Amino acid sequence: MSVSFVALSECYLDAVWAIEQSAHSHPWKQSMIYDLKSRGQLHSAMLVDDKVVGYFYAQNIVGEVSLLNIAIDPQEQGKGYGRLLANYFIELCQQANAESAWLEVRESNQRAIALYDQLGFHEIDRRLNYYPTNKGKEDALIMSYMFFAE
Repeated sequence: MSVSFVALSECYLDAVWAIEQSAHSHPWKQSMIYDLKSRGQLHSAMLVDDKVVGYFYAQNIVGEVSLLNIAIDPQEQGKGYGRLLANYFIELCQQANAESAWLEVRESNQRAIALYDQLGFHEIDRRLNYYPTNKGKEDALIMSYMFFAE
């Protein structure tokens, strides 16, 4: 098994779009997935044996990196790929000399919250009734990771 990380490019977008639709209860619009020209973009794909199994969209604005979207193909979940992808995100932030990384996560996504905690993210705040659900709204936890110069 060969795992690699690559900058997200057009050749991967159909696979990313398929994962986006199956991994999220409320996926991004297709136009957002296919837009790779955002300011400060650090979008990446995770390949296992040259097949896209995960991705993230991130934006670096003046040393503050926001993780905008992250997913692992539901058929590939439970194999440690989420941890590998999140670790790569942190490494990419360090390579970019980021001061901090930020993300929002649904409060119901306990697996992701536990992973982010283990990786060193800390809950900073909460956006009340932020994410749509099939039964109304749920809170978003705002989490951050601070990088310190040595």
